[in-house]
Amino acid sequence: MALSTSFLIGGCADDKVQATTAKVQPASGQVDSIVLGMGCFWGAEKRMAAIPGVLDVESGYANGDVAGTYDAVLAHERLLQWGKSTQRNHAEVVKVTFDPARVDLERVLIQFWESHNPTQGDRQGNDVGTNYRSAIYTHDENQRVVAQKTRDAYQSALSATKLGAITTEIAPLKTYFTAEEYHQDYLQKNPNGYCGLGGTGVKYPVAAVDGSKIQSVAAKTPPLDGKKLNFERQLVVFEAEDCAFCRQFKADVLDHWKSPVAVVRTLSPEAPSGWSLEKALFATPTMVLFENGKEVSRYTGFNGETARFWQWLGQRLLTPEQRRIAFEQGTERPFTGSNLDEKRPGTFVDPVSGVALFRSDTKFESGTGWPSFFNPLPGAISEHVDASHGMRRVEVRSASSGIHLGHVFDDGPAPTYKRYCINGNVLKFVPDNEK
Repeated sequence: MALSTSFLIGGCADDKVQATTAKVQPASGQVDSIVLGMGCFWGAEKRMAAIPGVLDVESGYANGDVAGTYDAVLAHERLLQWGKSTQRNHAEVVKVTFDPARVDLERVLIQFWESHNPTQGDRQGNDVGTNYRSAIYTHDENQRVVAQKTRDAYQSALSATKLGAITTEIAPLKTYFTAEEYHQDYLQKNPNGYCGLGGTGVKYPVAAVDGSKIQSVAAKTPPLDGKKLNFERQLVVFEAEDCAFCRQFKADVLDHWKSPVAVVRTLSPEAPSGWSLEKALFATPTMVLFENGKEVSRYTGFNGETARFWQWLGQRLLTPEQRRIAFEQGTERPFTGSNLDEKRPGTFVDPVSGVALFRSDTKFESGTGWPSFFNPLPGAISEHVDASHGMRRVEVRSASSGIHLGHVFDDGPAPTYKRYCINGNVLKFVPDNEK
């Protein structure tokens, strides 16, 4: 089984991890769990949820002597700082529940070590206090042995780069409280929320765990040949062999790919030869957009949110005016947009996904100043109630990418009597003779 998530960790905000922490049923019927302290549990929850095989990640408080609430933990930390208490505070932790048939404890702990800086003591980034300590709280002897084994392996990697000693507390779990509901799935509810989590930049020495069980993907799969790819603009999908989210991305997006962007898949975590990544990968799938051989943007993780993926790609492909229309429900001024006078036989397509939207033989002269059609292609658009600007209208979006196209009205010609009033700047015209 190939390791799919043991890659270097970067900053939370840029990675756009889309992994879910919703509870799911294990394929094997068996579950295991471990409690980990990595600083602020918001970022820790996001990191651990990105592992295929993890079933649930819950924020909580562990191994302290005070009440298990957020207010109590903060209040007690102030008392400790003032020297007014000797009671031990809780650590902010995440309880990671996983399916042992899909991911073992070693893999979970590899993600743990790479996802934060375990050498900082009672601190993680800008978060300072005993409640932010690095910790592994175990429930049996086997977990303790694995925790110490992986700690020693990661310490060897840290020492080789002149970093300090690991301060992570490894101890039996004695007390655990589930955190308040507003802390659960916090970065899903608040995508731009504070993460406070960053790794050391040192990869875990994968072979140190069990060379017969875990093999480095890099050792098995050579990087793509950069000379065989589209140097100007290329999307590379970094996958792993045992990655359910990779299979879902392939089924939901890649199997229907019509975008003008060239796309290729790879099991290697390295950049194509002669090209460069801004930082190493930490989870799969990761979609990286390269321009002129350099990474310009990435989208990490996938759990069915196709519209968000296309919006990410569209932010790079579209002009500022197109983005204003597509993602901010903007409207071009009448008689100023593209494709208004286009009359050649052909197809109008989504400029991001490349999916066909309207045929030119359904286009008519409405006199409104926007390209107008009396019928879209089957399944190409979706309709949504729009109550903005004191009006009640029906908004039209591309069903594939979710971008805003325009509105539909009931004053069109036969046979539908509909007028799909579309912003020409978010249409790409493909003549029939170019197909």
